[in-house]
Amino acid sequence: MRNPAPRALVIGGSMSGLFAALLLRHRGWHVDVYERVEGELAGRGAGIVAQTETRDVLRLLGIDPGSGLGVEMEKRRTFGRDGRLVGEHACPQTLTAWERVYRLLRDAFPAAHYHRGVKLDRIEQHDGAVIAHFAGGGRAQADLLVGADGLRSTVRTQFLPEFAPLYAGYAAWRALVDEAQISAATHRDIFEYMAFCLPPGEQMLGYPVAGQNDDLRPGHRRYNLVWYRPADERTKLPWMLTDACGHVHEGSIPPPLVRPEVIADMRAGAARLLPPQMQEVIALAPQPFLQPIYDLESPRMAFGRVAILGDAAFVARPHVAAGVSKAAEDATALVDALAAEGEVAHALRRFEQARLAIGARIVQRGRQLGAYIQAERATPEERAHAERHFSPRAVMSETAVLDFLYA
Repeated sequence: MRNPAPRALVIGGSMSGLFAALLLRHRGWHVDVYERVEGELAGRGAGIVAQTETRDVLRLLGIDPGSGLGVEMEKRRTFGRDGRLVGEHACPQTLTAWERVYRLLRDAFPAAHYHRGVKLDRIEQHDGAVIAHFAGGGRAQADLLVGADGLRSTVRTQFLPEFAPLYAGYAAWRALVDEAQISAATHRDIFEYMAFCLPPGEQMLGYPVAGQNDDLRPGHRRYNLVWYRPADERTKLPWMLTDACGHVHEGSIPPPLVRPEVIADMRAGAARLLPPQMQEVIALAPQPFLQPIYDLESPRMAFGRVAILGDAAFVARPHVAAGVSKAAEDATALVDALAAEGEVAHALRRFEQARLAIGARIVQRGRQLGAYIQAERATPEERAHAERHFSPRAVMSETAVLDFLYA
């Protein structure tokens, strides 16, 4: 008589949870995913770099769309405040949207085993099993529980309550603009490139991604903008996170609740600091959204029959563009460890040993790349990295490139 397939519970139905769930199913596990959000998830239009590691895992799962994944880009450019080109760098990459990769993963996972609107309350472990208790009284038992529930992870909080995300001292404004709205001159200068501008203590970049419904036809794509700006944690950040009713949102604020005066302040800054090409695209952005930047570095990833991965374990600043590839490689290391070890707890320790140092290295790289933008640089090391990472050459050659992991 054959042994029944081992069971896994994945807490968190976003990108890292789906990578883990699909790879576990690929290795013969019975998997259920529990997502606390009731509706369908969305990345608010965020653009991402489709790193080689991400594509490798998609191919392994048999869901790589090939040339349909995103926009192929060959070069990067940096512009001065006056709009003149001050640097260019060759860097072939595929640029895509969060929704594109998420939808590929979500469609590949059986809907009957993806449970929305289910909030984890607590976890217990005994007798060779792990039990998830959910708000409202539900529960599920399995051989393995994977915490893939992001920056504010409930799973991590139960096992590492003293570790919380650390605000980096700055926030990003993000927006998407339809290609057809951009003037011919601005389109010629920036649209087919990852384009940068480096105001004092700030960084703006933009790049093309697919349009609505993954449309990659010229004229139907969108331009993805990211503008990093210092924001003091005690004064400016709470002001930006306060909605029209006076409620201060913790961590982030839904785009429709950002007050008009906050957006007006951002647009006024664009007029003072950015080149004409970037000013134009900012002015066209229908609903910019705000993303405070955080670091998170967990000292552990394995807790008996429970593992944390993706942003639940390590959050690196977006300059590295490693979030999705890190989630994919975390999930790959997890299933490889489970295949190599006969006992779940031993396998999770093996997984932890494989990924802890890599996660820490990615977080450290994000801090180095972002040192130039931090509102306060208190240490000599931070000042040294700020000196290095403000030049156009360094920014273009090191942003969103993972070569440092293999150096």
